Amino acid sequence: MPQERPQLDLTGRTAVVTGGVRGVGLGITRAFLAAGADVVAVARHEPDELPEVDGRKARFAALDVRDPDAAQAFADGLDRVDVLVNNAGGTPFQPVADGDVRRHIKIIELNLISALVMSRAVRPRMTGGGSIIMIGSVSGVRPSPGTAAYGAAKAGLASLATSLAVEWAPEIRVNTVTLGMVRTESSHLHYGGEDGVAAVAGTVPLGRLADPADVGAACVFLASPLAGYVSGSSLLLHGGGERPAFLDAATVNRD
Repeated sequence: MPQERPQLDLTGRTAVVTGGVRGVGLGITRAFLAAGADVVAVARHEPDELPEVDGRKARFAALDVRDPDAAQAFADGLDRVDVLVNNAGGTPFQPVADGDVRRHIKIIELNLISALVMSRAVRPRMTGGGSIIMIGSVSGVRPSPGTAAYGAAKAGLASLATSLAVEWAPEIRVNTVTLGMVRTESSHLHYGGEDGVAAVAGTVPLGRLADPADVGAACVFLASPLAGYVSGSSLLLHGGGERPAFLDAATVNRD
């Protein structure tokens, strides 16, 4: 299980977290609440309960982050933004040749276009400088069979982050947290039941899947003064990566 971590103080900061009410996004929202930030959790549908830490609740905004007009109206209603976490995303398993091509296009829109839309909309509210954090994936830096559109979108997201880090410097820092496998309420869709999750976790050098709290801790660090000279970077959060398949296939050097 993840160990408790010291919390950085982001009191007085306002953080917007897209997809911030479930899964990885919920972990990010909770981490910013624990660090003292005011958090606006954005999603298409309001959850039954808003994220809460020590009696402090996130605010909620219903928004389709792919819609430029809706994103602009949302941003216009904010006084200021210090941190934007572009977390909204995800994908079902579906090979490229299967299903309606529009479904694959929507996956790219959700995982890439939404980040461009939200970053542009929120930027004018970062009047005192700010931090934009993209939630990327190792699927963007290695083959992603069965989720190719998602992998392509995440590759584009990392490129977008490095470009914005140059275009919007020095006022705004832009970084990516590149995730490996994370255990959420949807893990069974990709890994199977508890046996499948345990088997997959056994392939990770650190011996477990990431917890959403791990992602939140990384995001709070990147938003904090401790990362004041970090921009255009990708923080790999994958527990040590993946064991190369050839090592298990080879007939020598097995120990």
